[in-house]
Amino acid sequence: MDHEAVKGPATRSGVRRHPGGTPRTFWRKIREPLAQSRFVKNAIAGLFAQFVRLIRLTNRVVDGSAQISGGAYSQFEPGIIALWHGQHLLTPAYYPKGRPLVAMVSRSADAELNALMIEKFGIEAVRGSGGREGAKHLDKGGAKALIALKKSLATGKNVAMIADIPHGTPRDAGLGIVLLARLSGRPILPAAIATSRRKVLERSWDKTTINLPFGRSSIVVGAPVFVPANADEAEMERKRQEVTAALNAATAEAYRLVDGSK
Repeated sequence: MDHEAVKGPATRSGVRRHPGGTPRTFWRKIREPLAQSRFVKNAIAGLFAQFVRLIRLTNRVVDGSAQISGGAYSQFEPGIIALWHGQHLLTPAYYPKGRPLVAMVSRSADAELNALMIEKFGIEAVRGSGGREGAKHLDKGGAKALIALKKSLATGKNVAMIADIPHGTPRDAGLGIVLLARLSGRPILPAAIATSRRKVLERSWDKTTINLPFGRSSIVVGAPVFVPANADEAEMERKRQEVTAALNAATAEAYRLVDGSK
């Protein structure tokens, strides 16, 4: 092997190497500082927010969708809006303006951009987790988040919560959202938003859906799920299964509306 050629500014193919190493090495060096930059994160979150607004503006809401802006669900407010991971990204743009909303966002580093993005819509973010798969109790951070959400409900604010557990079983509700309903006495409202034009990330654990502009959209809110204050472990499990079924039904209906409409 010609070692001098390797050390030189250009490879035999004529492609010049970056003075700091390969492009991949250079990206690794700058990735961490960028990830820690508040300015960069805010700029990216701003771009995400503008893209979500574009989706809302360019996707006509089809007939049969829930009329959430006319106060049809006021009798259930304040309520707990339940969403699935990977299907929740459009919620800030479709949520009615003027109604306070507090959303629970994972404490993971990846979710920080989501927290910054929803704040640009006037939505308050509470960082926490709904608990581990199969867990009988929440960790300390999750417990604090539930307390904050319970206080928000007590002051008349709606809250939004992802029902399934991060990196757990997708489309299967955890006990965290059921516990919040029991503690607060407020109903769970299973909700789904879908667009006719979309890209599903098949390799992601939750089949994250990237919604695209210039199509049709739908909003579905299922029947509310109430959890008694005295619910025992068996009743909590039944309610967890009820939330799972109701949210899956709402999601299926949302996709039926956009895929079946012309």
